[in-house]
Amino acid sequence: IFIFREFKFAQTMIFAINEINKNPGILNGVKLGYKIYDDCGTMDVLRAALALVNGQRSELIEKNCTRSETVQAILGHSGSRPTIPIAQTVGRFHVPVISHFATCACLSNRRTYPTFFRTIPSDYYQSRALAKLVKHFGWTWIGALAVDNEYGLNGISALIQAAIENGVCVEYSEAFSRTVSSHKLSRIIDIIKRSTSKVIMAFMTHQEIKVLAAELYKHNITGLQLVGSDAWLTDHSLTDIEGHRILVGSIGFTVSRAQIPGLGKHLRDVQPSQFPDSQFVKDFWEYMFNCSLNGIDYMKRKPCSGLESLHDIESQFTDVSELRFTNNIYKSVYAVAHALNNLLKCRDTQSPFSNGSCAEIKYIQPWQVLQHLQAVNFTTTNGERVYFDSQGDSPARYDLVNLQMTKKGTMEGVTVGIYDASLAENNQFLMNNISVVWGDGHTEVPASVCSVSCLPGTHKVLQKQRPVCCYDCIPCPLGEISNATDSIDCMKCPLEYWPNKYRDSCIPKEVEFLAYNETMGSVVVLFSLFGVFLTTITTLVFYCHSETPLVRANNAELSFLLLFSLTLCFLCSLTFIGRPSDWSCMLRHTAFGITFVLCISCVLGKTIVVLMAFRATLPSSNVMKWFGPTQQRLSVLAFTLIQVVICILWLTIKPPYPIKNMETYMDKIILECALGSPIGFWAVLGYIGLLALLCFILAFLARKLPDNFNEAKFITFSMLIFCAVWITFIPAYVSSPGKLTVAVETFAILASSYGLLFCIFLPKCYILLLKPQKNTKKHIMGKN
Repeated sequence: IFIFREFKFAQTMIFAINEINKNPGILNGVKLGYKIYDDCGTMDVLRAALALVNGQRSELIEKNCTRSETVQAILGHSGSRPTIPIAQTVGRFHVPVISHFATCACLSNRRTYPTFFRTIPSDYYQSRALAKLVKHFGWTWIGALAVDNEYGLNGISALIQAAIENGVCVEYSEAFSRTVSSHKLSRIIDIIKRSTSKVIMAFMTHQEIKVLAAELYKHNITGLQLVGSDAWLTDHSLTDIEGHRILVGSIGFTVSRAQIPGLGKHLRDVQPSQFPDSQFVKDFWEYMFNCSLNGIDYMKRKPCSGLESLHDIESQFTDVSELRFTNNIYKSVYAVAHALNNLLKCRDTQSPFSNGSCAEIKYIQPWQVLQHLQAVNFTTTNGERVYFDSQGDSPARYDLVNLQMTKKGTMEGVTVGIYDASLAENNQFLMNNISVVWGDGHTEVPASVCSVSCLPGTHKVLQKQRPVCCYDCIPCPLGEISNATDSIDCMKCPLEYWPNKYRDSCIPKEVEFLAYNETMGSVVVLFSLFGVFLTTITTLVFYCHSETPLVRANNAELSFLLLFSLTLCFLCSLTFIGRPSDWSCMLRHTAFGITFVLCISCVLGKTIVVLMAFRATLPSSNVMKWFGPTQQRLSVLAFTLIQVVICILWLTIKPPYPIKNMETYMDKIILECALGSPIGFWAVLGYIGLLALLCFILAFLARKLPDNFNEAKFITFSMLIFCAVWITFIPAYVSSPGKLTVAVETFAILASSYGLLFCIFLPKCYILLLKPQKNTKKHIMGKN
């Protein structure tokens, strides 16, 4: 099989050498020579390299050639596998080896390959570029196939490592060669069929990819996206295989395209007469024109003279529109020429050698060329800078190439992006605006993931015994959010914030307090104002009938004071509504405590008056003079002052204050009043309860007084209601959450106030308004 690519590489080397020999600006007065070996197989190539190292006496023609029988540099080979033993063996003789196509990262080892250089980037950079490519398109679940040699195994190993560093998982990794057995190839095809990944990293040469493509076509496997290495991606021979359309849409990195002025003309001017002793020129010519040069042909082809012209035909050989690896040959020749040029221009003060001396033109040794080759740094006519790092590697610059079908039915590599490892990390990989064709000719980027991305509001939980790319998406726990895709952990919201319903952002917690504009607050206001209204009506009724026996008999002064205190009790419930503040918190509890003590004090005074009045009706009793109006006023004042003192002490020592309660509800902030000192609160409440209990006992003792004069019966009922309300209030208050605590307290105030108003004053208003005939002294005294 005639390989056009290798013959084109050889002709490019000849073109570059001829160009240098004609250029007086480099190696002036010195001409370069060459010898080309046409060998296949690692052993034949290694044998040829050793022949170059051992001597070239038979090749010396001109008198001014160097007397050294060893070549100064070896160019080649086109593959990593044969290059490895060449570089390893020749390196012991300090002969530089420059490859245009050997990309194995293993060749960067200076201990093993001390004289190896290359004008193509190492697979170390290509692996990282491919990993970035895969990550860029969101392919986190891939398969990997490689050629079963040092090039493929080292390349795929570096690729897997780079992929893992970029968060990409490899579902399977297999290697095979072009001579693979059908059994092993069938096993690999079965793995591809069963796999869930849709992207295959193919780190192999054009020979293995042809085997793979043919087998995929044979089994009708579609829907795959191939990501290729530079060893096969732009090979023109791929179009010749059956099922080559499987490869359409393949994408990967290859060396940058370049232009070499004059090369196209040189290639078209090639004729057998220029190389009369070259067998591979003869084979090339016969293949191109399908003829026989020597007239002896067992295939019965037409004879040809060798005067035919390549200008009349179009072929891969004469095509210079895609000069990628060919340009590497061109750079390799110029790198050696510049090293020799620097060597010949050497001055003793500028010598790179340890003894400070310079080489003589007729006694140049390979190791001297090696020293200067390491230091070359020049720019080609295309503006491309050429130099080698300490490991003999060239700068890593790639074109991102996408295989697309042309109108002629052939595959063409279209540049859709670039990768430059010399740039900053974020700028190394750039896409251009050219549309990409994906596997099977699709226009949308295919998906290849083990698990779909976790949306904000969820986080990843790895599946057991599976790679890190395989996970389940679990909603964030209560009180936590994730605001990015594929979050590993959820984060807690700040104390005063709570997740929204999607759990992808924190929003301020709902602030809750008993407000006027809500239903419960409106009900409290309504009942409070209605209570004030009823109390006011009752006061007016009593005032209008203040001179009647019923009002006078029921101690009008205490009755009006009681009605006033009830009005305050109804109004104090309003202080519990609204946003708590320092003043409202202090006011609501103290106003409640003082007004209720004033109210109960009045009821207690009325109860004592009833008992004293009954005693005063007995013969020889002068009790009423000891509990007259003055004593009644003083008793109410004294009872109330005690509560005032308790409240003052409470407000002085540790008053109530507003707080944000974030413990009752996780998603709400309850604005409420802290008691400050619980002892102060329960002292206020306990004192009210003590007075109420005393009032209840006294009223209970007076329950058997004559019916017509028995106000104690109604006081007993009112105190019974009052005590029942506040006894049930305690457990309800303690157990109610949030603003319900405030609601319970306000309803307890209103219920007890209504109980006192109705039980004490309703029967009297009934008589005053509806039964005026009973409003007589005779009836009240129980006399007929």
